[in-house]
Amino acid sequence: MLLQRIITALILVPLVVLAVFQLPIEYFSLFIGFITLLAAWEWTNLIGINSLFKRGLFLLGLILPMLWLHFWTQFLELAAQVLDWPDIRSYSGALEWLVIPPVLFWILLMILIRNTPKAVLQLEMRTRYKALIGWFILLAMWMFSTRLRAFYDPQLTLYFLILIWAADITAYFAGKKFGKTQLAPDISPGKTVQGMYGALIAGGVCAIVLSLIYGFPWMVASDFVMLSILTVLVSIYGDLFFSVVKRQKGVKDTGSILPGHGGILDRIDSLIAAVPFFYAGIYLIHP
Repeated sequence: MLLQRIITALILVPLVVLAVFQLPIEYFSLFIGFITLLAAWEWTNLIGINSLFKRGLFLLGLILPMLWLHFWTQFLELAAQVLDWPDIRSYSGALEWLVIPPVLFWILLMILIRNTPKAVLQLEMRTRYKALIGWFILLAMWMFSTRLRAFYDPQLTLYFLILIWAADITAYFAGKKFGKTQLAPDISPGKTVQGMYGALIAGGVCAIVLSLIYGFPWMVASDFVMLSILTVLVSIYGDLFFSVVKRQKGVKDTGSILPGHGGILDRIDSLIAAVPFFYAGIYLIHP
């Protein structure tokens, strides 16, 4: 199993890195959009939408706002040039406010899972509301992954990915080596408090290394360390959220498309929660 995970990762990681650095922003947006739609298909299965027609409607419900958000920004850029009205670009900047709802959602969910894990696990919700939650978090993941790559350099996007990957790997091995206290035994018995601490330490180390490489001023470096640690913390509870949904469905993985990793959602669950939080922090540190 571990060998399969390593082989799959060795294939996927270079492809993702190439996408981050080589694809123009339009194609990168399309690349993330394709991954988002695959994840959306798995989400419909997790929440019990079996009708192909309803699944198609769910995907369409994601595609339409994706197209609107993409072309709205391009339209504003064109209008600014044709009408000689640079201030019109501020309407694109107003979209930054949309990061607040997903950030608040994940913070609230983190608090609920931490304090009332059994209640969260036993919570019964209509399929339509589960569909709305999936639509909301997947659209936010696509939007702020794309905007992170579009408005900041590719190195920052790669740093975010390395941050989450390093945290996941460290949590796994720290949990195997030192794990004694379960983090959320009712939701995911394999996750430990010691593994979480290992992930948080990895996040801090990643931020320190990057700050040293780029020579960040002390205040910026300290903000960056704090942001990285908190991003990792949110990513852990994003993983736990999807574990809740899988337990309610009675499945171990969200799919089988990635050998050794399960489905797309199994691989990007941490990213889905972490992207809006990281983007909001970067915007506050360096608008």
